[in-house]
Amino acid sequence: EFGWRGSTDSPLTGITRNPWRTDTTPGGSSGGAVAAVAAGLGPFALGTDGGGSIRIPAAFTGTVGLKAHYGRVPAWPLSPMGNVAHIGSQTRTVADCARLLEVIARPDSRDWTALPPETREWSAVAAAGRHEGASGLRIGFSPRLGYVKWVDPRIERALEAAAKRFAELGATVDDADPGFADCSHAFRVHWFSSARHLLHRLPEDKFAQLDPGLREVVDYASRYTITDWLDAQAERGQVAMAMGRFAQDYDLLLTPATAVLPFEVGRVMPEPPAGVEVGMANDWTWWTPFSYPFNLTQQPAIVLPCGFSDDGLPIALQLVAPNFREDLCLRAAAAYEAATDWHKRRPPLGV
Repeated sequence: EFGWRGSTDSPLTGITRNPWRTDTTPGGSSGGAVAAVAAGLGPFALGTDGGGSIRIPAAFTGTVGLKAHYGRVPAWPLSPMGNVAHIGSQTRTVADCARLLEVIARPDSRDWTALPPETREWSAVAAAGRHEGASGLRIGFSPRLGYVKWVDPRIERALEAAAKRFAELGATVDDADPGFADCSHAFRVHWFSSARHLLHRLPEDKFAQLDPGLREVVDYASRYTITDWLDAQAERGQVAMAMGRFAQDYDLLLTPATAVLPFEVGRVMPEPPAGVEVGMANDWTWWTPFSYPFNLTQQPAIVLPCGFSDDGLPIALQLVAPNFREDLCLRAAAAYEAATDWHKRRPPLGV
């Protein structure tokens, strides 16, 4: 409901399942759309990513998800979640992702936050990556962003292998953290406050019908003050400035897409491992630490498969580019995809 979490089920619509293993979630919030793409019901879907809602489902279903730079894809009406909500592509290949971006990024004068129209052909950028590799690209590899406490070891191993593959494709790959601190509190203040603004005026009988976890988020946000909001915006600026400095040395940041593998359906989060503190019962930010920072910074980011667990669950990497540089995401992703076979696998439940 209202894209509030990273898995897809609700009292209204029931449970959406992962075609790779139906006892696991396809992620969220765009889980239904991407489950259909992964299962072969269609070549693409659209998603709106306010904290990972394109990239998390892509990671959990072995598909490609591009969160375009904020404003690249015009929107109307604008998201009630403010300027962290990005529209982008969900596809099975990087080439299809680029083609879809060419269509959806066309101008719409109703969106006053939209970027100027881009004249380059995104498909040509992806094609160049497939044919030319990653030669000359500078990639900073950060498996924990410098502060993430826990990542599934299977994901860490897959990311180490992916970093080596990028080096084999001609990129310069260094271990490099982006230089900002944990920004989960700033994100929660922004997102939870937006949810409260959207929903707190609902009549009591309607509010009672919402997902219990979403009601908790709305109630939790009542404690925030205008000072909390302004502090969160200041922290957001610090994260963005850190990424600006990072871009002086690197073309791309390589991270895991998520800290966990797809987990059991019907849950907001898996059981937290030892040492991971969860601030509230339905706080999903601890297992999505690689997603929401780049909603705060508004940068383009792409997720694509880089492996599978022994029990057949997808593992994914994320590439984050400087402001306005979707071309770098698409080029590097296409180069990696052309050199691997992960994207060619199909789930057991599909057409």
